[in-house]
Amino acid sequence: MQVNRSTGRLEGASYLASPNCNARPAGCEPELVVIHGISVPAGHFGDGHVEGLFTNELDTDSDERLAHLSGVQVSAHLLIHRDGHITQFVPFNQRAWHAGESSFNQRANCNDFSIGIELEGTDMTTYAGVQYDVLEPVLRALREAYPEIGDDRVVGHCHIAPGRKSDPGPRFDWGRLQRSLGILQPVTQPRVSTR
Repeated sequence: MQVNRSTGRLEGASYLASPNCNARPAGCEPELVVIHGISVPAGHFGDGHVEGLFTNELDTDSDERLAHLSGVQVSAHLLIHRDGHITQFVPFNQRAWHAGESSFNQRANCNDFSIGIELEGTDMTTYAGVQYDVLEPVLRALREAYPEIGDDRVVGHCHIAPGRKSDPGPRFDWGRLQRSLGILQPVTQPRVSTR
């Protein structure tokens, strides 16, 4: 598995372009990977709603559980489905809209310098083994392409937006990433005031 630096694409991943992205600030390269958990609606998998959400094509009128997502514009760079399939929505050299209000090492706006990876799941659902089997080589490829992503720079949404976000949740196996890749167990980052 490799990253094509010129296109910002992961070789072998399906590609479905999201309009919810923009340019990274001048001189910003990916330095952080943020792992998320997602299901739309909560606890439902494999129905195409995540893809609809990230491409602004989700029919929020079709199900009352989707109504709160009307007009929401979000994206991630990658989605790893429960069966291990990978869909890329935003090239890595672009800024995906996945982190929201966030900070890492006292630096705000993590979208500027991070790559967002969504795992299809919930905080309280055990992620599928095949999702880790895919995530591990993805992380190796990203760290090879972007050397600033060090052992301490793979975190959860919960670590960069404490109190606001809880994903990927307590069922995510950080120990497996530590054993297989040397990823350090992330810690919650102090909040940065945006005032």
